[in-house]
Amino acid sequence: IVRTYEQAKQATSLHALVVATDDERIAAACRKAGAQVVMTPEDCPNGTERCQAAVVQLEEDYDIVVNIQGDEPLLEPHIIDDVVAALQAAPDAVYSTACTPMQEGEVQLRQRVKCVTDLNGYALYFSRGMLPHNKDGAPRRFPAPFQDKPYLLHLGLQCYDRQFLAKYCAMEPTPLMLMEDLEQLKVLENGYRIKVIVVDHCAHGVDEPQDVASIEAVLRSQGIS
Repeated sequence: IVRTYEQAKQATSLHALVVATDDERIAAACRKAGAQVVMTPEDCPNGTERCQAAVVQLEEDYDIVVNIQGDEPLLEPHIIDDVVAALQAAPDAVYSTACTPMQEGEVQLRQRVKCVTDLNGYALYFSRGMLPHNKDGAPRRFPAPFQDKPYLLHLGLQCYDRQFLAKYCAMEPTPLMLMEDLEQLKVLENGYRIKVIVVDHCAHGVDEPQDVASIEAVLRSQGIS
């Protein structure tokens, strides 16, 4: 979490950076690193609603809220800035996010969330399963002339219109959201648009305990202990 915070501090588009948590251990570590911490309820069902619980405690008003998941220690600061810019440039969207090309060997991992978009870069669907699927049931290249199109990994970074964030939290849970356990599907199921940018990102987040070793290996390769 502290590494994620240090990365996010370098983004130039953020007017404030706050750690929202319900865990005093996380709060203590982040305060020690100089972070502003807002304590949120333990029963927040997801990160989006935790963002809302934190924002309402802040003194200033903001037009845009960015949810940077604490398990993304390798997230590049410019990606945060790019996601903010994408929402600002898409007035028909209420939410923006980032994806990166996936390694073929990870396409069927359920802990990796995949995304498909329309031809204009708006999200069509997110899934923990292989997405898009095919009749062979195994990863394969897209048919020509789209053979260079990659599978997309959804990164732990969401950017919301502030007014929509409050509206989202008032919406009832939706069937696909509950089935996939993916909070962003409630946005699509209610007919709102999500703008997706594709970025070159070197690693996945820490989704499972076994991911720690691979993330630490990347950190060591970058000279970070």
